Amino acid sequence: KDLEGPQFLHIRTMKGKGFEPAEQDPVGYHAINKIEAKPKGPQAAVTETKPDGPKYQDIFGCWLCDMAQRDNRLVGITPAMCEGSGMVEFSKRFPDRYYDVAIAEQHAVTMAAGMACDGLKPVVAIYSTFLQRGYDQLIHDVALQNLDVTFGIDRAGLVGEDGPTHHGAFDLSYLRCIPNMVIGAPSDENECRQMLYTAYQHPGPAAVRYPRGKGPGALIADELEQMQIGKSVEVRRGKQVAILNFGALLPQAMLAADQLDATVVDMRWVKPMDTEIIETFASQYDLLVTLEDNAISGGAGSGVNQCLAELHLLVGVLNLGLPDAFIEHGTPEEQREWIGLNGSGIESAIKAKLHTTPTYATAKEQISL
Repeated sequence: KDLEGPQFLHIRTMKGKGFEPAEQDPVGYHAINKIEAKPKGPQAAVTETKPDGPKYQDIFGCWLCDMAQRDNRLVGITPAMCEGSGMVEFSKRFPDRYYDVAIAEQHAVTMAAGMACDGLKPVVAIYSTFLQRGYDQLIHDVALQNLDVTFGIDRAGLVGEDGPTHHGAFDLSYLRCIPNMVIGAPSDENECRQMLYTAYQHPGPAAVRYPRGKGPGALIADELEQMQIGKSVEVRRGKQVAILNFGALLPQAMLAADQLDATVVDMRWVKPMDTEIIETFASQYDLLVTLEDNAISGGAGSGVNQCLAELHLLVGVLNLGLPDAFIEHGTPEEQREWIGLNGSGIESAIKAKLHTTPTYATAKEQISL
């Protein structure tokens, strides 16, 4: 600062600076749970005991390697999140097709667009909260040109101890409005694998969003099978209430449905949406409940509302999702309890809605007359 004239500073970032365990293991300490103070010696990360099974990021990483083995056009791109996005094995097996562009999300998206223009099939592994930084590039460089780019959107929904800066709370809202986009939201591990394969086969921009951590423990098929884009699956038949679930909250939806004897549909696709089942259920049920781990505003539930309005259908609707607030640190279980997205919270919200929602049968009869 004491020198005259313009100066150029090249600053080297040291990950974990000031916390010795993180300085020694910057990768292992990139994302940690609650740290407890110790009276003596270095502090240590506290890890929770969880059931065996792969994390969603591992599902993605395994699929990426399998797909790269099949298709030599595939290239993988990450903005400095190799470990977090499950790309370590891919980077070792396919080093010439692995691109870490550092902390430059905008560049990751535009680079993918350029590669797609040249006949490659890029897969961008990116956290939901970080894709927000490349939104302009997603619209202008990828979607506007309808380019064949697949987005593996990790950390969708609540992320537990990573906190409000890392919640993937808005991706469904900001992706739904972009033309040419296909958006999938798997409910378990195998569905995630097959949906990634389906999105990769789609000849345009497609995104699959999946949560942090482990899933419900679904059996993962080795084979890859293409799904029908825009088609849902009914997983439970009940009466009076139909829960339209988008994504990883399906286990919570099933808990509530078992208590209420409600129908549950795994919607799978947010765009295009299964309008056929929405239209059918609007005439069969008193209440349609949309469930998603995304902001209610502009999310999948808003898409259902829009569909009902366009079809001139009159039915009770309850949109459940992330509230218009930033959710603080906590375990995923605590966070779901705080905002009523666990089984009991969903059940209570549906009961309250049924208590206050008028029956639309009389109104429908009057309209038909």
